[in-house]
Amino acid sequence: MKQASRIQRQMEQAQEDLSDRTVDASSGGGAVKITAKCDGTLKTITIDPESVDKEDISLLEDLVLTAANKALEEAKEISNDEMGKLTSGLKIPGLV
Repeated sequence: MKQASRIQRQMEQAQEDLSDRTVDASSGGGAVKITAKCDGTLKTITIDPESVDKEDISLLEDLVLTAANKALEEAKEISNDEMGKLTSGLKIPGLV
């Protein structure tokens, strides 16, 4: 039980640390830049005003979506790696 309690505290600390950790991604040659937190949320979205074309909003939407997915995917990989270090060898349903 002590080991389970220790692992739980370590996992809570890791989750807190991950909420402070960020990754950046961009698309369209930097026209859209997104910062995601490793807790799975987006922190910032920056759009270069020069990339906005009122006649082609769908392109901008695609650039935002692409950058967001890249950032969130990278954040998820980091989160999974960090949590995997704590749970290696343990079979915890819903965590790994």
